[in-house]
Amino acid sequence: MIHSGSRGFGYQICDDYAKGMVKTLSKYSITVPDRQLAGAPLNSEEGKRYFGAMKCAANYAWNNRQCIMHLVRLVFEKVFAKSWQSLGMNLIYDVTHNIAKVEKHTVDGEERTLCVHRKGATRAFAPGSKDIPDVYKGIGQPIIIPGDMGTSSYLLVGTQKAMDETFGSTVHGAGRRLSRKAAVRGCDVGQLKKELEEKGIVVMAAGRGTIAEEAPMAYKDVDMVVEAVHNAGISKRVCRMRPLCVLKG
Repeated sequence: MIHSGSRGFGYQICDDYAKGMVKTLSKYSITVPDRQLAGAPLNSEEGKRYFGAMKCAANYAWNNRQCIMHLVRLVFEKVFAKSWQSLGMNLIYDVTHNIAKVEKHTVDGEERTLCVHRKGATRAFAPGSKDIPDVYKGIGQPIIIPGDMGTSSYLLVGTQKAMDETFGSTVHGAGRRLSRKAAVRGCDVGQLKKELEEKGIVVMAAGRGTIAEEAPMAYKDVDMVVEAVHNAGISKRVCRMRPLCVLKG
């Protein structure tokens, strides 16, 4: 499982456009409880510019994962002296989180075109949805739920209940319990690496701070998070995956 976003590009776009859109609130008679929720109509010039910039960040994230996947394949080919094709290292599924998508959903019994911005969430489309690749139409959209580098991650599938209640959405990960700064302050990196090694997990990172930021203690219990969405019926568990190797840039 490979997880990489836009490496700060998306955050910068959001920060820049959110500040700019504060000035447009009065222009479009929009009121918000928090300035960080500032926005503009999707069909306005401001909305179109933001949506276009967001797509650039999403494409950058897609490209990052493709490049990492290629490099991983090269390593496996070198170690096992076989082609990645013969090793069965095909891409199963790739999905982007934290982006807006223009979709059709039923609201009050009427199908409407909506812009669904999933923050901290990902798609959970039901079996038969036209937006699911044909190979998965019979089971529902694959949902990748990253946990943390010391516990587990999950694979789930989308449901009709998600389409009915959450615009085809579910949680996109365990979610942080501590900020990055708080995690760094409270983490003994040497002890953490030892604990991970005892579990058979190899960690490589550019620096000790990177490991501390992503320490397991910084995240919520992914088992409990997945149990909640499974029991709520907005996505269904398929399998639990335990980490063997974690690489952090």
